[in-house]
Amino acid sequence: MIALKEIDRHNFFDVIKLKVAEEQSKFVATNTFSLAQAKAFPECVCLAIYHDEVLVGFTMYCMDEEDQEYWIYRLMIDAKYQSHGYGKAAMDMLIDRIKKDTQHQVIYISFEPDNVWAKQLYEKLGFKEDGRVVDGEVVYRLEY
Repeated sequence: MIALKEIDRHNFFDVIKLKVAEEQSKFVATNTFSLAQAKAFPECVCLAIYHDEVLVGFTMYCMDEEDQEYWIYRLMIDAKYQSHGYGKAAMDMLIDRIKKDTQHQVIYISFEPDNVWAKQLYEKLGFKEDGRVVDGEVVYRLEY
């Protein structure tokens, strides 16, 4: 079973040790960078992804201060836990968590154009390309 848990002193060092496969490293910021970003941007929420009691990944989302919409900034599953459906299950949980804020009806996500894995996953979850490119990444949106 997948669970999203807060990052604290008990799992912090384990979270920063998580790594994607080498060929994916160009697609996602390190968890260390993401945690530092969340310190500077307190609207960002960082969560550890667990399968049962095993730490398998990391995600970060926020209410963007500029456009006042939800953005999922990060999703990463450690290389040794990929292809088990953990990313999709974590995204389903994260989307459900965001949807509880009924004042909003859209979630944005962006990714590198050549990240085929991300494109397939996000489209499977119902995200659609919105026509924008921000900082070299294509933007997708999920309306609910």
